[in-house]
Amino acid sequence: MKAVIITIGDEILIGQTVDTNAAWLGKMFNQRGITVEKTISIRDDEHAIHQALDESFKIANVVLMTGGLGPTADDITKESLCSYFNTELVLSEKSLQQIKGFVESRGYSVNENNYNQAMLPEACTVISNHIGTAPIMQFEQEGRLLFSMPGVPFEMKYAMEHEVFPRIEERFSFPPVFHQTVMTYGMPEAFLAEKLNDWANQLQDCVKLAYLPSPKGIKIRLSVYDTAISGWKEAVETAVIGLKEEIPELIFSEQEENLENALFHLLKQNNLKLSVAESCTGGLIGSLMTSIPGASEVFEGGVIAYSNNVKQHLLSVSEVVLEEFGAVSEETVREMASQVKNKLHTNCAIAVSGIAGPDGGSEAKPVGTVWIAVALGNQVVARKFQFGSIRWVNTEKAAYSAMHLLYKLIKKEVMNS
Repeated sequence: MKAVIITIGDEILIGQTVDTNAAWLGKMFNQRGITVEKTISIRDDEHAIHQALDESFKIANVVLMTGGLGPTADDITKESLCSYFNTELVLSEKSLQQIKGFVESRGYSVNENNYNQAMLPEACTVISNHIGTAPIMQFEQEGRLLFSMPGVPFEMKYAMEHEVFPRIEERFSFPPVFHQTVMTYGMPEAFLAEKLNDWANQLQDCVKLAYLPSPKGIKIRLSVYDTAISGWKEAVETAVIGLKEEIPELIFSEQEENLENALFHLLKQNNLKLSVAESCTGGLIGSLMTSIPGASEVFEGGVIAYSNNVKQHLLSVSEVVLEEFGAVSEETVREMASQVKNKLHTNCAIAVSGIAGPDGGSEAKPVGTVWIAVALGNQVVARKFQFGSIRWVNTEKAAYSAMHLLYKLIKKEVMNS
């Protein structure tokens, strides 16, 4: 079972809009055991659309097209599909009534542009768009299916989940794919792969390995693409057990979740409250933690202590420490962690201070130097990190390194208790 994804829009090609549709569709197809052969991004142009369709129908059972269905003159997908399938636009009364209801429910009256959206290719099967004004169109050519959908991501996702995937699954049969994702943090990809070389060589043939790195950590993905093979579950289970034996200190989850979620659950399980004192991360740790529903159960609050003045007068970091060791130092972050924990009356705390860049570094403390301290009860653990020269990467790595340092400390205490 093969698919091709076509995304339409000049805004994608000039970088004005990031093509998240193709990424989401690729993930959803992969989960269902459908192979995406190719993703094609093209401009709003009839010839480009025809060329992409010719190419896609040669290699795919299903073609997914997003974009170009808006109410304005620059949206030409319908007309291009009419010329490709040798058909013409006709009024879909059902679509018109749905568009009218959608528009009027928001306090507007239907105009000519909305009316034009109800003009659809006669040769297509019309699928209702329940959360927008652009109907979905289904075409068939020699047993191959084309679905043309809106480019608005939430409309496209709704259409895929409620209308398109059920139609694809009804028409075609394909074996499910299984993915087991193990989340790690704390070691670069090249060194992690080297450390796991012997383990990787012992994987059974049905289990495929992939390393997926980012500043948030490295996903180790174990995949089985033919679940009809006998013993594949046991092969995956054996691989995960071996992985946990090789790198127990790096693994923070055996399912695909971010580190902040794993830390949230660990704090909640152990009835711990967290506070943060952030300098170079500028509130990112607090933002990540409070993005989780129910964060108030574990997160008390924080201080963005960007200047020495705030560190000294709000967090009570010693003026002597700041003058002698500087803001980016073990001594400073230790005091920041202890003070924010005490002032906010929490069980644990995170403190971060560093030089995010691109300026501000020195020979002794180059750009990318970050000191992190975590406190748990009466313990304070501090560690120096040396990241790179890119500001946003340094900020993100500092936030995740801090959360991971606390995660490990809590895990260690739980195991020893």
